[in-house]
Amino acid sequence: WLQPRERLVEEAIAERFSVKRHVVREAIFELERMGLAERQPNKGAFVRVLDPDEVAQIYEVRISLETLAAERIPLPPTPEVLKELRRVQAQHDAAVASADPRAAFRANMQFHSTFFAACGNLHLAEMIRLSAQKVHGARSLTAVNPDYLERARKEHWGIIGALEQGDRKALVELCRSHILPSRDVYIASASLRRRRD
Repeated sequence: WLQPRERLVEEAIAERFSVKRHVVREAIFELERMGLAERQPNKGAFVRVLDPDEVAQIYEVRISLETLAAERIPLPPTPEVLKELRRVQAQHDAAVASADPRAAFRANMQFHSTFFAACGNLHLAEMIRLSAQKVHGARSLTAVNPDYLERARKEHWGIIGALEQGDRKALVELCRSHILPSRDVYIASASLRRRRD
């Protein structure tokens, strides 16, 4: 929930989570390794600002991976998969209805984790998770916007419907279009910032 360029103050984080500073330092190193944070000499660590070209490239990979998974999910899926997707989506619905973006974000991640695991290729599902993680910062703009949350909610039910109906074409297209708003909003916002600077 921290915004790009926001400073990661070790003492404050350690106090907030009741942990030692070395634990926070290790966590920040891990965030750096993931590309989500960066250190600046004599200034400390900050939430990394993603370059729009980098975001576009990561989304290109995400689209390829996620549509590949959608093409491999058995249709019809097992009743267990559908039941779990409905259960998680009910949590997402509740979070969106109560204007709780953090709960909506967590439920959204669980929905996609469950959905992509259904492709049967755990390595593909893991690559999807890692590529999505790389652009958490880009997703922050739509993750708090009620209109985008409602759109995502409806699209999740569309994904469930396409699975139930065995409509592979609709399923793949929903996977492709579902992730584009966060990319487009971030790139437009970055372009606006560049013009102002």
